[in-house]
Amino acid sequence: MNMLNWRVFSMLTLAMLSIGVFTGSVNAENLTVRDVDGDVAVPVNPAKVVVFDLASLDTLSALGVDVAGVPGGNKPPYLKQYEDERYAKVGTVFEPDFEAVAALEPDLIIVGGRSGAKKAELSKLATTINLSVNGNSYFADAKNNILTLGKIFAKTEQAESIVSRLDQAAAELRSKTATAGTGLLVLTTGGKMSTFGAGSRFGILFGDYGVRPADDNVKVGLHGQPATFEYILEKNPDWLYVIDRDAAIGRDGAAAKQVLDNEIVQQTAAYQAGHVVLLNPTSWYSVGGGATSLKVAIDQLTAAHNH
Repeated sequence: MNMLNWRVFSMLTLAMLSIGVFTGSVNAENLTVRDVDGDVAVPVNPAKVVVFDLASLDTLSALGVDVAGVPGGNKPPYLKQYEDERYAKVGTVFEPDFEAVAALEPDLIIVGGRSGAKKAELSKLATTINLSVNGNSYFADAKNNILTLGKIFAKTEQAESIVSRLDQAAAELRSKTATAGTGLLVLTTGGKMSTFGAGSRFGILFGDYGVRPADDNVKVGLHGQPATFEYILEKNPDWLYVIDRDAAIGRDGAAAKQVLDNEIVQQTAAYQAGHVVLLNPTSWYSVGGGATSLKVAIDQLTAAHNH
């Protein structure tokens, strides 16, 4: 083979190797993660991300990951930056605007909770993962979601650090609730009340946060079990934890404190001991499961039990 042909051969060989290496690197830039439906292949460090799940948006913000599209609607103060027009609005947490999502041509779509049911439809537009949490394993699922997002966006160390701090904070909280007596969780909305127990969407209070339920037989359901003032007095909890749904969704209504300030509730051990805790509504109702919302919730409960 003469010198000219050898040079041509060498150049072609190098070109083919380069293509092979390049193709391999593209394949290597994908990883498999597990969501509620099983294993999903996702791109590493996706450039354009649409997030419908506010808990995931909370975590991505904590990890310093930027996104392209978010749902409209009420958000807590620490997520207000996403109301800026530079973030495309892609519908609501309940109903995606499919045209707006398609126009963004995202590399990854993240759903969860209220938006979880839309995964199949959104998957037709881009790779979609569902990071919903289960009431029976809420804290474990939430922490796993933080680690999953850390893995996807090459923020593993930061994610592990967040989870470690959450574990430490939860352990400190349990050391206090272990001897604090019984607790009852009540959600108020439109002047009505419901209660939630272990295994429910707010069951983390009685599981990983260690509160002993004042009622072991609360029916698990999306909207809880209807409750009355007489029911609260009958169970007579040592602690009464309250979520004001109207405040969480930015709707005018009778404030939870006003609803519960009556002669019947005033007879309870919780009220007389000053143990009525108005829980942060966005942390519990709107953005539950996010890195920041979890820490806010734990810190508030720990502060309450320090008094």
